[in-house]
Amino acid sequence: MSAVAAQPPAAQPPAALSEKPVLEITGLSVAYRSSGADVKAVERVDLSLHAGEVVGLAGESGSGKSTLAYGACRLLRPPAVITAGSVVYRGRRLGGREVDVLSRTPDELRELRWREIAIVFQSAMNALNPVLRVRDQLLDVVDAHLDLGKDEAHERVASLLDLVAIPRDRLRSYPHELSGGMRQRVMIAMALAVDPEVVIMDEPTTALDVVVQREILSQVVELKERLGFAILFITHDLSLLLELADRVAVMYAGQLVEVASAHDVHYGPAHPYTRGLLNSFPSLRGARRELAGIPGSPPDLRNLPPGCPFLPRCGFATGSCAAIDMSLSPVPGATDPWHVSACPFVTPSTPDVARPRLAGAGAAAGGEPGRASGPVAGGAPS
Repeated sequence: MSAVAAQPPAAQPPAALSEKPVLEITGLSVAYRSSGADVKAVERVDLSLHAGEVVGLAGESGSGKSTLAYGACRLLRPPAVITAGSVVYRGRRLGGREVDVLSRTPDELRELRWREIAIVFQSAMNALNPVLRVRDQLLDVVDAHLDLGKDEAHERVASLLDLVAIPRDRLRSYPHELSGGMRQRVMIAMALAVDPEVVIMDEPTTALDVVVQREILSQVVELKERLGFAILFITHDLSLLLELADRVAVMYAGQLVEVASAHDVHYGPAHPYTRGLLNSFPSLRGARRELAGIPGSPPDLRNLPPGCPFLPRCGFATGSCAAIDMSLSPVPGATDPWHVSACPFVTPSTPDVARPRLAGAGAAAGGEPGRASGPVAGGAPS
């Protein structure tokens, strides 16, 4: 599941982008307070999720993906604090009402979470309670949100295991008695227990082999088509999102740097960071090509430099990159009209540079975008 086919998929327009999104994140900023300086984990992020859509959120570890998702659901604990922004939920059960998630009381959040917005947490072994049987953990979710009799609740829990292709006799098992794939399926069943409209999946296939990944992702797609929920899928594996997602949002240093259809991200990436991620994994078919990692390391979020945070690692960098405001703008020449990027200098038609450069190369050489003058000494591939 970590490689993609060479044949281009048909370009499909994002689902119902003319309608209001079911979940709309606007200008969200999250910081981790410390005695030294705030760590700006998420900075001015705008992201929307429409009914029935799969949006992939990709980026390196530490880029702020999980912090964004947990902040949108008000699941962050101190020292994390939301410093700006809004999160609006519009579900069909609300009858046209809009819910401002960030202003809800704890009791109101309890009604909203899992019933409307559910989460498949990273690392199922840690997310499941090790001293409770699978049946009891699923019953907790059902009893908290649905008014069902005892027999009806037990039947619903059993049917949830049917939904994710686990034998019903596993209801009596403890999490440690299940395989990694089964535990992940239990987490998916738990997330779908009360028919939510939005399911956030935080790296649900991490540490699973590629065969089990394929089975789980195929099941996720099948369930999404059958039940009609929307998915925010978080992963560091961009190649996986190219097969699964309708739209892909690429995140770096707490900011979105590119958002486009999966087709455009694959065949017409605009941001240099997206190109670097695409060049980091092989294709299953087609001509052989040299894989190139992204040099250097992500920046210190306590002291971000002005302009583009990717500048020290970018092969297209010029002195002008230190002055851009990182706002997302439409990409000239993109086939997807909703394709936006934070880089105003690189477009899908810009040829790749010979090799990535490290800090200062563009500014020192005064070069043009797309023309590298060679790497700067002192950096090592990450």
